[in-house]
Amino acid sequence: MTVFQLGDKVEVLDDTIKGRVISINNDEICIETNEGFEMCFEAWELIEVKSSDDFSVSKSEIYQAKAEKELPKKRKNKIVSKKERNAPKMEVDLHINQLVKSPKNMSNFDMLNIQLETAKRQLEFAISKRIQKIVFIHGVGEGVLKQELYTLFRRYENIKYYDAEYKRYGTGATEVYVYQNI
Repeated sequence: MTVFQLGDKVEVLDDTIKGRVISINNDEICIETNEGFEMCFEAWELIEVKSSDDFSVSKSEIYQAKAEKELPKKRKNKIVSKKERNAPKMEVDLHINQLVKSPKNMSNFDMLNIQLETAKRQLEFAISKRIQKIVFIHGVGEGVLKQELYTLFRRYENIKYYDAEYKRYGTGATEVYVYQNI
């Protein structure tokens, strides 16, 4: 692996970006490009240019740098059990902090309305995209959101709903199955 120093002229291996090293933080090297932009790369993405007049890299230097570059390890094929294949295809987290930036100045009524609108919108999306299983994560709390969700789900004739897998979600989630008319 090449060790870089401030002021070194470098090129990006997989791009046509050239510049000078302006800061080094562990394996992160920041450069100022010839166009004046500041960009940061990992050390293995850069190659030092020796020539002071020319920003060109020989084929042997490129080959050497690519050989040093760590190749990502291949993922092993994971055997998927029947239970996992039938797992819900879509999860919707209805916790208010996942839906808005800051719920600080919101009333409980406003929070509940946002959560229910999100649930309705996601359910309509799943029906339109023919997604059969959806898990709505509502949390435990006092059960108000859960009861309101059940009221929403009863408005649809083509769905059934039940508690989601306890082992994975505890008692804070409801799974919805959408019957598709094929």
